[in-house]
Amino acid sequence: MKITYIATYPPRECGIGTFTNNLFKSMLRQNEQHEQTNEGFVVALNDNELTYKYPEEVKVTIRQDHQEDYLKAVKYINLSGADVCILQHEFGIFGGQSGVYILPLLHRLEIPLIVTLHTILKTPSYNEKAVLKEICKMACKIVVMSHKAIEFLTTIYDVPKEKIALIEHGVPDIHFSPEKSKKEFKLEKKKVLLTFGFIGRSKGIETVIKALPEVVKKYPEVIYIVLGKTHPNVLRHSGEEYRIFLLRLVKNLHLENHVVFLNEFIDEQDLFKYLYACDIYITPYLNEAQITSGTLSYAVGVGAAVLSTPYWHAAELLAHGRGKLFQFNDSDDLANTLTELLDKPEEQVKLKNKAAEYGRNITWPKTGEKYVALAEKIVKDERPVPAKKETEPDLLILPPFSLAHINRLTDDTGIIQHAKFGIPNLKEGYCLDDNSRALLMVLMAYKQMKDMRALELSPIYLSYIHYMQNADGTFRNFLSFNRNFLDEIGSEDSFGRTIWALGYLLANAPNDAYYQTGKLIFFNAAPNFESLKSIRGIANTMIGICYYLRSNPSDDSMTERLRNLANVLIKHYTENQSPGWNWFESLLAYDNGILPLALLHSAKILNDDKVTQTAIDSMNFLTQHTLKDNYLSVIGNEKWYKKEGERSLFAQQPIDAMAMVLMYHEAYFVTKDKDFLNKLYTSFLWFLGENDLRMSLYDFETKGCCDGFERYGVNRNQGAESSLAYLISHLTVLQAYEEFHKSDLRLV
Repeated sequence: MKITYIATYPPRECGIGTFTNNLFKSMLRQNEQHEQTNEGFVVALNDNELTYKYPEEVKVTIRQDHQEDYLKAVKYINLSGADVCILQHEFGIFGGQSGVYILPLLHRLEIPLIVTLHTILKTPSYNEKAVLKEICKMACKIVVMSHKAIEFLTTIYDVPKEKIALIEHGVPDIHFSPEKSKKEFKLEKKKVLLTFGFIGRSKGIETVIKALPEVVKKYPEVIYIVLGKTHPNVLRHSGEEYRIFLLRLVKNLHLENHVVFLNEFIDEQDLFKYLYACDIYITPYLNEAQITSGTLSYAVGVGAAVLSTPYWHAAELLAHGRGKLFQFNDSDDLANTLTELLDKPEEQVKLKNKAAEYGRNITWPKTGEKYVALAEKIVKDERPVPAKKETEPDLLILPPFSLAHINRLTDDTGIIQHAKFGIPNLKEGYCLDDNSRALLMVLMAYKQMKDMRALELSPIYLSYIHYMQNADGTFRNFLSFNRNFLDEIGSEDSFGRTIWALGYLLANAPNDAYYQTGKLIFFNAAPNFESLKSIRGIANTMIGICYYLRSNPSDDSMTERLRNLANVLIKHYTENQSPGWNWFESLLAYDNGILPLALLHSAKILNDDKVTQTAIDSMNFLTQHTLKDNYLSVIGNEKWYKKEGERSLFAQQPIDAMAMVLMYHEAYFVTKDKDFLNKLYTSFLWFLGENDLRMSLYDFETKGCCDGFERYGVNRNQGAESSLAYLISHLTVLQAYEEFHKSDLRLV
């Protein structure tokens, strides 16, 4: 049997890495007792761009925050001949919100999956719960290390109990003489208290230090050893603040001769010498939320006398006389318990014997044997036949999201509408259309990625919109580079796109100041909504109203305005529909996907079957004429596509591809049909070369998007409209990608 392991791994200093290393060795070693031979390899997680000199069993590495690495890793696993995959799960070791980056890897895995859960939260966030539930759905078996973990999985995460296997944390089968260990460390005349593991505020070491003055009054030979480095995450964010606090506490309590800090991550041989040398082992964690503790398992495994606060794992592992408990953050209780135990050596012996008896059953060879048996059963009895999977975004070919070109086009007035190649064309000035699109894009980027540059750009575009609004609520569109108005009233399309951006702002405002400004502009414009005549202006306005109503569903008057506008679109559809022509006009022109998109948005609010059906029918008609041979062929703007005429192939523009991406994205939310995610991604690939000319419009050097296709080829100018269309589409793909892997999450 060939096994692949996904986890952190030594020499990275991480408890899960140590666990995985022991599991790897124990499963291979265990099988030497059988005729067949196990083999395996490791896929290791790196953190914060660090690299490590891994042993030969590590065949692939994943940079924690690089999505493409996860996809490369799963391709390697699927081609490796591995029979089963064992994943060590802890939220903090995988990239993305709540470790979501691991989901696409697991979705693409073509071999059975066993997941070992090291953390199971009692009160998870919405995303944490959704991610863990998705992982549990994909796993053939879920391994936990305590009965409390089983309770949480079944009651909080809805995991079937029969899917869960209890295999307790393994303990290295290492033995030393307590007397020789004490002598080696020159501790023969000391009563040794010990805590080991990564150091951080939650470990409660100050509770032990505060208890020592009372203990050393009676037992001056007591020494407390704190063995372990500051946790890497704590070190990055807070430095050695906690360790310094502890050192000051020791000094203030005059315990310099009774407390020793060993700031090391030592190997298991030396660690076990310290465990055998200690008289009493202490885990003083500050709260109950610890479902698994490897350090506690080690202490029990070697037969130490253990004192602990009653966190979940400790309350379970130390039951039946295997240890004693004291209250959280209660130094007096600990001092009394320590003194009582030191007063009664025979009680220490009882605790040690009980722990040692239990520890003999959780050595790594025995734990490895249980994992091997579990894996063999899954491979033999439960190996699934690989099902045909839905096409999904392949982030390996997505360029990194970048605002570089948008920064280049933006000054303190707004975004310049045109460019010569990748250079802003100042002669053309600014327009409302593009500043509204830009506001929408940066709000999406900030919401999804918390991109601070996007947040910094948003008031520039919002203030442009405010500046261009007329007293009657309408908007001018064009502004020269020297800030002269170039029109009195802009197009209805530009009006609608502005309402869309403002509606999105009202639903997703990053702060109250932006919300209040957006609300003022939005409602100043509102009296003009029902006087619109352009169906694209109407459609864009409807989308903005829908976003507004998502956060203000009780606004009945705005809901009625939405209904009236939807009826206008349906009237156009009814008047122009004929056999084989399910559309709103007698031609397919520009920005076509916006029309079904507006009705799809409205369908969720109006609950009107006619709205929904018109949206679906018109979308299917548009799909029929633009998605062929598994790529998007946008209706060209040279002559468009008149009913009973020939469609125009050239002058294809990015806003049309963006409209298709957004349309399929919304269609998925309305119908829950994952085929629309496939169509969404196919439409996005138009930007990257899956198109009629087989040429990429995205410029990997400038990070801008070319303005479209002409008969001669790609129009290399990279104006605001095309670049914003690409970025909005890119963000939508990322949003859909996350939705695909967290199907029970509703992302706006």
